[in-house]
Amino acid sequence: MSWYQSDLQADRYGRASVTVVGRFSVETFAVAPGSGVAPTPHSGIDAASNPQFAPIHTFHIGFWFNSPADAANAGCPTTVTPFNGEHNAGIQAMSTRNFADADGPLGRLTS
Repeated sequence: MSWYQSDLQADRYGRASVTVVGRFSVETFAVAPGSGVAPTPHSGIDAASNPQFAPIHTFHIGFWFNSPADAANAGCPTTVTPFNGEHNAGIQAMSTRNFADADGPLGRLTS
């Protein structure tokens, strides 16, 4: 389970800053108590409905390049992923995958 939270823009020196207001801790989770119609602002890419699922805690964090071109400029592959607002991002640039699947760092933060 993944969810898109924000953009982070770096300047030509690689400096970046973003403020994201949300709950990022052991209590971070997604849930869909029932299936329903979902908005499709990106026709042909977005799902038109969501599946029902019980709460899933999300203890990991990742960052993606905004575009395959940005990834290429950093010497990375030009693979396209859905992790930006338009669903045409580059590859993942950073993640917490060095932690076990069920033991990401957000699970260590208390509210």
